[in-house]
Amino acid sequence: MTDIARLAWDVGGAHVKLAAFGRDGRLKAVRIAPCPVWKGADHLAGALRELRSEFAPDIPSAVTMTAEVADLWPDRRSGVVDVTAILMRELSGAPLALFAGPEGFVPPEQAAAHADTIGSANWYATAAVLAHLLPGGVLVDIGSTTADLIPFDSGRVTARGFTDAERLANNELIYTGAVRTPVMALTAEAPFNGRWLPLMAEHYATTADIHRLTGDLPEDADLHATADGGPKTEEASARRLLRMVGHDLTPANLPKVKALARHLAEAQLHRLARALDCVASGLEAEPELIVGAGVGRFMAARLAERRSMAYLDLADVLTDDPALSRQAADCAPAVAVGLLAAALAPA
Repeated sequence: MTDIARLAWDVGGAHVKLAAFGRDGRLKAVRIAPCPVWKGADHLAGALRELRSEFAPDIPSAVTMTAEVADLWPDRRSGVVDVTAILMRELSGAPLALFAGPEGFVPPEQAAAHADTIGSANWYATAAVLAHLLPGGVLVDIGSTTADLIPFDSGRVTARGFTDAERLANNELIYTGAVRTPVMALTAEAPFNGRWLPLMAEHYATTADIHRLTGDLPEDADLHATADGGPKTEEASARRLLRMVGHDLTPANLPKVKALARHLAEAQLHRLARALDCVASGLEAEPELIVGAGVGRFMAARLAERRSMAYLDLADVLTDDPALSRQAADCAPAVAVGLLAAALAPA
């Protein structure tokens, strides 16, 4: 692809996301590749190499990362250092800058010294962009694995926490997503055949199966293998979900499994609503706007509706190109890092 001036990356533990910007500063392309980092660093190197190959080798890159939390490394600092080494190797031949949250961008050679602010700072990039575009609100970015609930106001990111541990404690980071979350993490029991049945503590099904059955799962959102390695069809999702309550799929219980999926979807939304209420309770004024991002932002829209709050889809904010708007919102931190890098680049 020609006329690309900057690449921006969100290097996660499950996906690598890439946003490409033209010389005119506008978003030109968005790419995403599945990347099971926990299976080995070679998966990360391969995903970077695959996405990078589409563009000229001399294009500078700006990077934010969350891959350092993968249990491939003994601790997060080691993860930041090793991920940076992989980035330097795979993106060699062009300038590389690492996003360090409120510290801005730092060179890769300083990764160890800034590991605490480099690690898992992708949420801060999106919120920082919104804080300069909108008067205030709460960013609700629901991805495949996690949800970020980040307040912003008057040009500032007003989150109470910064590290994962702090944000977990403040309900600003919730480990629930639209695709990869095990169903057993949503609730202890669910109604089926007129009884409350305990969910089996087995990785039989994920939230992708739930949202596929409710009809909410976005196209191309489910990029990893299913829990049983089987197909990504409604029938297969129903079979997986029924295993959670000890039943097999039959023609007679297909309507019942869809009702089960609706209940579990409500359980997930309830958890997000509790987190939103907690975040809002810590603000000086009740927030009036939710900005939805990520492949699970259909849940953010429902939160706004149920709280009688205004809703803004990030697809309508990050680009004016309708062909890229959905992808831009799906991969918001990558786009946001690119925008911040352009704003902070020397004139």
